[in-house]
Amino acid sequence: MRDQIYIEEIGKHVGQEVLICGWLYNRREKGKIQFLIIRDGTGIIQGVVTQADGAVFEEARALTQESSLQVRGTIREDQRAPGGYELQIKEINRVQRVEGEYPIALKEHGPGFLLDHRHLWIRTPRQAAILRVRHEVMQSIRDFFDQRGFIATEAPILTPSACEGTTTLFEVDYFEDKAYLSQSGQLYLEATAMALGKVYWIGPAFRAERSKTRKHLTEFWMAEAEVAFCEHEENLKLQEDLVKYVIERALARRARELKELERKTEILESILHEPFARVTYEDSLKLVNELLREKIAAGEVERLQWGEDFGAPHEEALGAHFGRPVFVEFFPAKMKAFYMEPKPDNPELVLAADLVASEGYGEIIGGSQRISDINLLRARLREFGLPEEPYTWYIDLRQYGGAPHAGFGLGVERLTSWIAGIEHLREAIPFPRMLYRLRP
Repeated sequence: MRDQIYIEEIGKHVGQEVLICGWLYNRREKGKIQFLIIRDGTGIIQGVVTQADGAVFEEARALTQESSLQVRGTIREDQRAPGGYELQIKEINRVQRVEGEYPIALKEHGPGFLLDHRHLWIRTPRQAAILRVRHEVMQSIRDFFDQRGFIATEAPILTPSACEGTTTLFEVDYFEDKAYLSQSGQLYLEATAMALGKVYWIGPAFRAERSKTRKHLTEFWMAEAEVAFCEHEENLKLQEDLVKYVIERALARRARELKELERKTEILESILHEPFARVTYEDSLKLVNELLREKIAAGEVERLQWGEDFGAPHEEALGAHFGRPVFVEFFPAKMKAFYMEPKPDNPELVLAADLVASEGYGEIIGGSQRISDINLLRARLREFGLPEEPYTWYIDLRQYGGAPHAGFGLGVERLTSWIAGIEHLREAIPFPRMLYRLRP
């Protein structure tokens, strides 16, 4: 008899006696047979105990939902069983029996209750499937960059200044000084790109946005990349290649989880075989106002004016119109961050693009070519009302070997939500932080 195996490996052990360690997800009794649904973190399997098994039958009957246990038995194929395999149980060793009612019973619960019990909610098959998809997204991003010769680096969480604007900063006391939770690792990645050429990191970001939409978290994860001697077009190509790579990996390696989530994978598959759409900010402004004409007339949606950013309805309209991801490029300089390179033929615009996903999932990437000229960077800091002193080190990057460079930030939860086909970002991260949500 083998030592412990995991349920995801069960197909390799048909006809063998095995040991499985896990938790009881559900139990039902039908006459002289009990069916135990057991999970171990890698999958679920149905175990069967008959009345003829005597003491084992009674031990099974005493189990409660989420009791931890070790079971021994023989694996056999059964297409009627969850996962296509069944465990004929011969021995049950109860590790801990849950006394009383398990908080998340097998019934409907409201989102508030589930978020209060997020530490237990993640045990359910749907939530576990989402977190496995998230893992695949994270790992495939790392593999993509590794295969292309990027160096993994890190950026500080505590920073002395803003990256994306001063209105969404979480301020913290740093001994006798002020510090802020990082909005992005970008500025620091620009520095490491000048040392290492091509760099990336995957790390947390913090935005003090008082938003209660399904697309916002106050703490989220970003995959950010910076490349020296890289310009706008190459930057967009890198982003498209990355997104397609991640989708392809998820389809190949997480088919079981996507099936559990009832994801229509043919929509994702179609994305792999055609280029992403592209539209200028100017043209997209006209387009969304036309697409949303009736809702604007009814007062349901605001008509966008030049220099205003897209809201959720506008992004959803764009995604639906193109039916595939679309780059919106060449934004007005005044509505973007201070560090973006002007468009050569129109300095009122910048070489920046947002990637808007299809199916209503909105923006998943924001990126730009960065300013490489030291005098222009100083001028932009003044235009944005930002003091030069906190950015002295950042200005140094242009003083000592300035070069064209570009990069982007990808929202891990937004990409995960899109691939998994879920409605709210709160399910795409183990423990979400939102407005009025700090626990557990």
